[in-house]
Amino acid sequence: MESAAERLGRVTERISQAARRSGRDPKHITLVAVTKTFPFENILPFLQSGVRHIGENRVQEALSKYQNPDGARRTACTLHLVGQLQSNKARKAVGLFDMIQSLDRTELADDLNRHAQAAGKVMPCLVEVKISPEATKSGLDPEQLDDFLSQMKKRTSLSIQGLMGIAPVTKISDETRPFFRRLRQLFEKTKLEILSMGMSTDYEVAIEEGSTMVRLGTALFGART
Repeated sequence: MESAAERLGRVTERISQAARRSGRDPKHITLVAVTKTFPFENILPFLQSGVRHIGENRVQEALSKYQNPDGARRTACTLHLVGQLQSNKARKAVGLFDMIQSLDRTELADDLNRHAQAAGKVMPCLVEVKISPEATKSGLDPEQLDDFLSQMKKRTSLSIQGLMGIAPVTKISDETRPFFRRLRQLFEKTKLEILSMGMSTDYEVAIEEGSTMVRLGTALFGART
């Protein structure tokens, strides 16, 4: 059976190869290990093997895994919220996470900004842009991005650091390329630093198209039950 270190090494090598194919330095690609539904004991070997960024989809699940009853963090890793965030969970999200990757509406920005200000911190965020035609996918309309980014400058307790997007599910990973390319084109106009796109089924294509951050779950931890 493949160990955590071996699986992480294999994935890291594929990331490196994809980066080199696009003429980029693999060091500029950040791997976020998405741990939703996996218990902490399954995650720990990957942390011990070098994973430094963790992604979770739900605030309550992240709290149960990464925060002790006394409020102390169980890991020094950078914690990313990669799933949709309800406004009523914004305060807890600000308290636990180091980055919110799913900012997609002004109302949520107002809530995050207010809670970050109260906590005396500046909250790093990515704007999630809807690049998939699938009804189940969320995100900001690409046509609204310029105006949205302009509005975010008024939220002084938020730090908008980049864009995030999710491509449609396809049987052939290369079919996601036009969607990633579109998001990269939007990203290049913003002059921001982080482009978070690519998951377990399509991360190599995403990297070839310019991703600086990939979010991988099953590629590391195996199939979810």
